[in-house]
Parts: sequence; C-alpha cells; structure tokens
Amino acid sequence: MDAASDLFVRWMNLEHKLVERFGKKPDLEAVLFLIGIQEFGQLREKYTKEQKQDLIHVAICSLLSQSGYFVFEKTDDDGWPHFKQLKALPSLATKEQEDFIKDHVLLYFEQKGF
Repeated sequence: MDAASDLFVRWMNLEHKLVERFGKKPDLEAVLFLIGIQEFGQLREKYTKEQKQDLIHVAICSLLSQSGYFVFEKTDDDGWPHFKQLKALPSLATKEQEDFIKDHVLLYFEQKGF
C-alpha cells in the first residue's frame, strides 16, 4: 500500500470513530476545531468567530509541534496557549498541505489513545 492509500484508510478509520462519537462526519476544519478545544482546555457553550479561528490556530500549532515546527511557549492570562515557530513550514500544494495536516491529526489521536 502506498503512502497516499495508507493515509486515506487511516483517515477513514478516524472519521468512522468520530461519527460513532459525535453522530456526524466532521470535515478537517471541524476536527481541527475539536483539537483546539482539547488543547485550550476550556469548553464553552459558544465561541465567537475569532475564538473559533484561534482554536484552529492552536490546533495547528499543537499538531505541528509534534514535528518540531512549533514549541509551546506559555499560557496567557485568559488561558490561551501560545507557541513559538521554530522552523519554516514546507511549501506544499493545497492537497499536500491537507495530507500533511491529516497525517499530524492521525498522530495526535494515536498518541491520545483514540
């Protein structure tokens, strides 16, 4: 099985687990939002549009810290985690960027035992 097929199968398995857990199939943005909430650690009834964007940013930084692109720096007074970028992100086409993020999402869930 080539890398693209392997990623596809692993992603489908994750989507299946998330459907079982939440009752609907999430897209990548929804998965990033969930990871952002997990990393933020504060569940709220509602988030503003800006907070949703911040949660996705937190998720991406957390995910890419697994590969040394970011490192956790501090938590601010409002509880938001902040990261420092350590190295430049690879220049990838849109589909390759999505696969790059999906691979990190899968690693994240694997490490969390999901």
